[in-house]
Amino acid sequence: MLILLPPSETKRPGGRARPLDLGTLALPQLAPQRAAVIEALAALSADEDAAARALKLSARQRGEIAGNAALRTAPTLAAVDRYTGVLYDALDAGTLDAAARRWLGGHVMIHSAPFGPVAALDAIPAYRLAAGTTLPGLPPLRRLWADAVTDALAAAAPTFVLDLRSEAYAALGPVPAGIRSAYLRVVTRGADGTTRALNHFNKHAKGDLVRALATSRPRIATARGLIDWAGAAGLDVRAGAEGELDLVVRQLSAACSLPCARCSRRSRRGRHRLRSRSGARRPRGTPAPGRR
Repeated sequence: MLILLPPSETKRPGGRARPLDLGTLALPQLAPQRAAVIEALAALSADEDAAARALKLSARQRGEIAGNAALRTAPTLAAVDRYTGVLYDALDAGTLDAAARRWLGGHVMIHSAPFGPVAALDAIPAYRLAAGTTLPGLPPLRRLWADAVTDALAAAAPTFVLDLRSEAYAALGPVPAGIRSAYLRVVTRGADGTTRALNHFNKHAKGDLVRALATSRPRIATARGLIDWAGAAGLDVRAGAEGELDLVVRQLSAACSLPCARCSRRSRRGRHRLRSRSGARRPRGTPAPGRR
C-alpha cells in the first residue's frame, strides 16, 4: 500500500547540514521538474516584491523568500518531520518508534509543490510554495506536474494507493487509472444517519489514521482490506462514492490546543482524537517534550 499525503503550509525550520540531493528523492524520474521549480523559485526570489506578490506573502512572511533562494544549500529534515500543522501534529512522527518510522518511509509519500511526491523520510529543506502558485517562466504547476507524477506512480506500481491529499494536490498528479486506489473523505454521521464532510477536523483525523497504520503496519492491498483492518482497529471506514472511502468520525473531543483560530481550548496538551465505534479513545504514543 502507498499512502499519499498533502503537505502543510507550516514547516519546522532548520535541520541537518546535509543539503538537498535530488538524486536521493523517491520517484527519481521527476528530477527535471524538481530542478525546474527550484530554479524558478531561486530566480523569483531575487526580486523580493515580486516574490511576495507571487507567493501571496504578508510582510511578516517575507523572510521565507530567502529560504526559497537557498533551497539547494539549506539544511534538510525528513519530510514527515519538516511539516507541522494539524495533520502532522496528529501523526506526531517524531514520537514513533524506529519500526513505525521505517514503515512510513516505505509506505507514505508527501506531495509537495516544489518536489512532487517525496517519501516520508526523504530529506527536504523548508520552502514556501503552494499548489496554486504560478511561477514566472514555468507553466502552471498542474500542467508541469500532473502527467509526470502520474507516469512516475505508474512506474512505481504500488498494489493499492490510499489518497489522502487535498483536491488541489491530487490534481498535481492523479493516481494512474490502472492502479487500485481510493480517495479518502472524512465525514461525521448525524443521529438521523446522514453524513456530512468535515473540513478543518479532517486533517487531524487523517493524521491519526496514518499513525494507527504506522504503529500496526498491516499488509493492505485493496480498499476492502483497509475497511477490514479499520474495523478490527475500532475505526469506521466505509465504501463511499465510486473510487472513494469514507472515514466516519462519530465524535471529537471537547478539548483542543491545536494552534489555529478555530480550535482553542482548555487543555494545553488536549487533542482531537478519532474514537472507536464504542466511543472509547484509542491509545496514543507519549508526546515528545516540547511538542505541540
